[in-house]
Amino acid sequence: MSHKRIHPVDLMSQKTDDMCILDVRTAAEVKAAGLPDCLHIPLHELTPERLQAEIVKSGKNGSHVYLLCQAGRRAEMAADQLKGNIDAELYIIEGGMNAVKQSNIQMKEAGPNVIPLERQVRITAGLLVLVGAALGTWVNPGFYGLSAFVGAGLIFAGITDICAMGMLIAKMPWNH
Repeated sequence: MSHKRIHPVDLMSQKTDDMCILDVRTAAEVKAAGLPDCLHIPLHELTPERLQAEIVKSGKNGSHVYLLCQAGRRAEMAADQLKGNIDAELYIIEGGMNAVKQSNIQMKEAGPNVIPLERQVRITAGLLVLVGAALGTWVNPGFYGLSAFVGAGLIFAGITDICAMGMLIAKMPWNH
């Protein structure tokens, strides 16, 4: 579905304190880097009712909602979810946080002790593949299936842009 789009530089040139920018990334991603003064509702928790409540609570102007994610895919999904269910014009911030970073827009960034969710997924996937290979070699060849399962999951995530491991890791206590 096609939605209105805005480049991060254009958005920031017209930004006001009551502008409603909704970040739909996970809590860990937002902790690692984000735009200041955004509303945050992870995509998997987003409902029109929750968005309306957050807009009212924050005092933001809800007539235009600018959707932000890491690269644009989740913002598209959020717009599809919200379209026709809220009384607001929806805009997708083109390129998401990747474009914000490339445009040298000032962000709030966490210290070096916060590991972004994408890196956590890579670390976990690598560890599981290594453990599967080691156990398959020294314990039982059936453990090679763990490495194959992780590989299949990575292929699925690459094709669909839906990462079950990422969603699971996002719910871990250190990411809240």
